[in-house]
Amino acid sequence: MTVIDCSQVMAGPFCTMLLADLGADVIKVEPPSGDSTRQMPGPGGGESPSYWALNRNKRGMVINLKHQAGVEIVRTLAATADVFVENFRPGVMDSLGLGYPVLAAQHRGLIYASISGFGQHGPYAARGGFDLVAQGMSGIMSVTGDAGLPPMKCGLPITDLGAGLFATYAILAAYAYRQRTGEGQHIDTSLLEAGIALSVWEAAEYWSGRGIPQPMGSAHRMSGPYQAIRCADGYITLGAASQRTWERLCQALGRAELITRPEFATDGDRVRHRRELVPLIEEITRAKPMQHWLDMLEDAGVPCGPILNYAQVFDDPHVRHRGMVQQLDHPVGGRINQLGPPVKLSATPARLRRPAPTFGQHTAEILAELGYDGATVNRLAAEGAVVLRHSE
Repeated sequence: MTVIDCSQVMAGPFCTMLLADLGADVIKVEPPSGDSTRQMPGPGGGESPSYWALNRNKRGMVINLKHQAGVEIVRTLAATADVFVENFRPGVMDSLGLGYPVLAAQHRGLIYASISGFGQHGPYAARGGFDLVAQGMSGIMSVTGDAGLPPMKCGLPITDLGAGLFATYAILAAYAYRQRTGEGQHIDTSLLEAGIALSVWEAAEYWSGRGIPQPMGSAHRMSGPYQAIRCADGYITLGAASQRTWERLCQALGRAELITRPEFATDGDRVRHRRELVPLIEEITRAKPMQHWLDMLEDAGVPCGPILNYAQVFDDPHVRHRGMVQQLDHPVGGRINQLGPPVKLSATPARLRRPAPTFGQHTAEILAELGYDGATVNRLAAEGAVVLRHSE
């Protein structure tokens, strides 16, 4: 699969990185100013760990889409590709002559994915796409944090990443359809819809008539106790989400009588009476350190775990065994850490093959593959249609 990546920052680059990890030849097209993540903190010179994190396994070229020759290069690229990904505001690619109708007319099998803040049509389509705004408008911020506190966003850019994931599975579905029919199609997804689509429990609660979902801290709105619990030296997570684990928890805590109390009889009862239940549990757990309870609960068959910071996560032996911390050699950053692929395929495993491209690293190489000779490439660079890597 050949993918032309005309996206920046997170949602689009995350989508194309996932495809690249699985073996796609992803050609990242940057403007002369570079992907804006290159300007985030890092070693400088247009290099940044933020950029490296989202653009590994890709080849990179710099093309000026405000120059007609640059537009023609992208059209040529699209004519040879399977997938085209962009995350501009709706209408921008059309104004450049690179919208879906134009590119599909020259290549009927092209899969064209558009990722935006609010979708390609609708009352909000013209608005810019920002994760914070989408978290607010999708309802996520209304259920994040603790009751009575100011609105809080999810600690991760969940709508950006979610839109990238949804675009990836749509691309793979469209690719399977094209294998059967030869026909491409236009994929339209957005940060707003990603946030709403991830609100599975919240939608179920609202539509079941139990009212508007409210923030619940670390608690689960459908099961309890299922949240962070205080111990003598910190917090652990506790997941007694079924009747069987609830009973095991009571036995492990030495409070078997809680099993028969009517206000805690069912999962629904425990959710409704969480404010009474959690203090009863913490009266016991606060007397001893976290590791005591982790060992005891694990032995009792009650799901539980420590709450780790990222230094602890990346040093965890299981995380490392699963290959979630890997390294690549980067020409500027040296030996850099990268997140490993989160899915393990037995026959076609995802792999880290190359670091994110330096600015304009593969411009000349890819133009040569398209049939441009050296003199033409140099002329395009001199005219400002493309940017070559610094050594060229």
